[in-house]
Amino acid sequence: SLCVLAWRGAHARIPSSTSPAYIPHERAPWIPVHHPQATHRIRNRSPFISPASPPWHHYFSLLATFPPVSLESMASKSAVTAGGQPKEKEEPSSMADVYNHELTPLQKHVAFFDRNKDGVIHPSETYEGFRAIGCGVALSAFSAVFINGLLGPKTIPENMKVGAFKFPIYVKNIHKGKHGSDSGVYDANGRFVPEKFEEIFKKHAHTRPDALTGKELNELLQANREPNDLKGRVGGFTEWKVLYSLCKDKEGFLHKETVRAVYDGSLFVKLEQERKQAKESAKKK
Repeated sequence: SLCVLAWRGAHARIPSSTSPAYIPHERAPWIPVHHPQATHRIRNRSPFISPASPPWHHYFSLLATFPPVSLESMASKSAVTAGGQPKEKEEPSSMADVYNHELTPLQKHVAFFDRNKDGVIHPSETYEGFRAIGCGVALSAFSAVFINGLLGPKTIPENMKVGAFKFPIYVKNIHKGKHGSDSGVYDANGRFVPEKFEEIFKKHAHTRPDALTGKELNELLQANREPNDLKGRVGGFTEWKVLYSLCKDKEGFLHKETVRAVYDGSLFVKLEQERKQAKESAKKK
């Protein structure tokens, strides 16, 4: 911009005493350069400039009257919205701080699906997590859309703007996404409730006290249903049926210790490791 101004000044005619060269002034928005106050100001800013100086000197003197602007001040202004409120970042890095503290059992349950451990679970990570534990493409895709679409909006921190159809799940606020028609093993804060866990097997484990059959699992889902809670019912059905299909033994039993490992998330890590080992063994053969 300085070069343009210098070029324009070099090709302009030399101003006379009435030339409309202007500089900013605190008392009036713009005053003639040969006004006494303006001349005094120019000489104070640039002692070597006089009204008889070539025209480009007036342009540089004009630039000298503006206060300097730093990059920091420009960045701070750009971070403020038109209403004067700071812009909210979509996904602040502080969300990863959740892993610097002791996780609740519910946070441990979902942390496996936070593949990059940034504190936010995107649908692509949910899909990747389901594939890692052995689910097919169709089931993994459905789970990613359904789970993130159901839980994501509930976990978004207040005053945070998130783009449409992104549906991120924030691990820190996962307790806010707790759906209905469940077993109640997690309380409102995402903590494990041992009494509710034991209640599952006391009420529904009729064949063996430490395992559930497919029929007994259906009985559990029926007992957990809440009226007018379609989303909760579908969520509970999907979770338990996926667990049963992946972890039942040869006789069709879902063992108590396996279910217990789901609630703290350790089962997902175990399933992924077993799947990797099976692939490596197959390659060696």
